[in-house]
Formats: sequence, C-alpha cells, structure tokens
Amino acid sequence: MRLPSALAHQIIEHARAEFPNECCGLIAGSGDLATRVLPTTNAEGTPFMYVMDPREQMELMDAIEDAGEDLVAIYHSHTRSAAYPSKTDVELAFFAEPLYVIVSLQDADQPVIRAFRLARSAPEGEQITEEPITAPDA
Repeated sequence: MRLPSALAHQIIEHARAEFPNECCGLIAGSGDLATRVLPTTNAEGTPFMYVMDPREQMELMDAIEDAGEDLVAIYHSHTRSAAYPSKTDVELAFFAEPLYVIVSLQDADQPVIRAFRLARSAPEGEQITEEPITAPDA
C-alpha cells in the first residue's frame, strides 16, 4: 500500500486523540494508493478493541463508492501492544479485499504503522500476511 506521509500523520493523530481507547477508520483511494483517511467512531469506546459505528461505517463506505474510490484499508490503533493483529482482529476481519492497518502507540514517541491482509477462514498460521507500506512522497 502506498500511504502518503500526510495521511499516515492523520492516522497517528487520530490514534493519539482517542487514547487511551482504540481508534478506527477507513482509508479510501485508488488501487493501492491511499488518498483519504476517514475516521469513524469506536462504538465500544475501549482500549481493548474497536467496533465501528455501523451506520457511520455504511455511510462512509457509500461515500467512497459514490466518489469512484476504493476501500483501500480499514485501520485501528493498538494502545499498549505492537502493530500486529490480535486474535480478535482476525476473527472480526469480515472484508477480504481491503488491508487492515494497525497503528501502535506502544511507544508513544515512536508510533508504528503496519498493514496486513487478514483471512479469518484460512487455516491457523495462514490468516495473517503482512503487506508493505511505502510513502510515495518520501
């Protein structure tokens, strides 16, 4: 995924603003290029998991489609753990096409963003595949 540094900064700032709770949102774009970050409400309001507000999620997904864009990724934060999918993240990965992006605030001074393809129905050990993130403006 190509994630411009300004969008990566928006994701990090969203995670910091929601801390100590997890944040979540959508990333729109074209192909593998991210062009917009669309923050959503974590309906759970907890540091341990995220659940997008369903109505808000559907409205944003419709807006992405209406704009002729792709849903490139779904993102959320980990407030105390590494940027790696938890068992819950895998179990709740309902979408096959978009990537799942995790920003870790485990080290608040050095946030880490990583992207994964999650296949919840795949055999154990084959459910998580890391995908590279590049900054096209770097």
